Amino acid sequence: MPRILMTGASGGIGSSLRKLLPPIYPDLLLSDIKPPADLGANEKFKAADLSDLAQCEAICEGVDGILHFGGYSVEGAWDDILQANIIGGYNLFEAARKKGVKRVVFASSNHAVGFYPRHHKIGTDVTPRPDGRYGVSKVFGEAVGALYADKHGLKVTCIRIGNFGDKPLDQRRLAIWLKPEDLVQLCRIGLEHPDIHFEVFYGASFNERAWWDNHRAYEFGYRPTGRAEDFWQHAMAEQAKLKPDPVGDYYQGGTFCSIEFDADPTRIIDWTKR
Repeated sequence: MPRILMTGASGGIGSSLRKLLPPIYPDLLLSDIKPPADLGANEKFKAADLSDLAQCEAICEGVDGILHFGGYSVEGAWDDILQANIIGGYNLFEAARKKGVKRVVFASSNHAVGFYPRHHKIGTDVTPRPDGRYGVSKVFGEAVGALYADKHGLKVTCIRIGNFGDKPLDQRRLAIWLKPEDLVQLCRIGLEHPDIHFEVFYGASFNERAWWDNHRAYEFGYRPTGRAEDFWQHAMAEQAKLKPDPVGDYYQGGTFCSIEFDADPTRIIDWTKR
């Protein structure tokens, strides 16, 4: 069985996948800056700060594939994003190359393209329109992944994750919801499919309101089991509790777009009409 390294094991996604992955990948190595509070006796854990290349190399030793969920997971100060996501992301790919890792699945984000309007369906080949510093770091990670695939032969899959969880929590998430088991499917494609070179998939379940064309994932065998419309009533009830957001309600990135927004809100830009 392959040894799989999962970074970000103490985070929200990592905590969920820790329960779902062991039956598939029994030799699973977990990593984060600090161990999960509920780390089990049968779980293998090795701490690492991704901004330190030597620590990245240490956790990549003897590893066949990496699920990279580590880093700063929300919008934040530039230095936090820089250290964790940009320097840390580069270090992980470089450590993987140096240690002979064969595959990397990189957790990108919908915030890499958050400034596209909701009424326009986009594929994975559009020009990036990040909605913040966090989104910029995910664009960077995808670019580094492409470089290491083309120049060094690493097999790389980038997953632009929508909203991961047990159910969609508002109207926006009806379009971008990702069921945990469906993320596992996408991870397995990245770690196992023989035809992977460099791919970008959207991390979304079967969402009838989707803003994304995810045909590449389906061509590689993706068959999501989650259906957002099954939770429509709950999502709309939660939506009714939210205040209107002229900027966030227009763009796919939601509140990430309206954070620090100081352009003229009466002249919202639709990039698709340029």
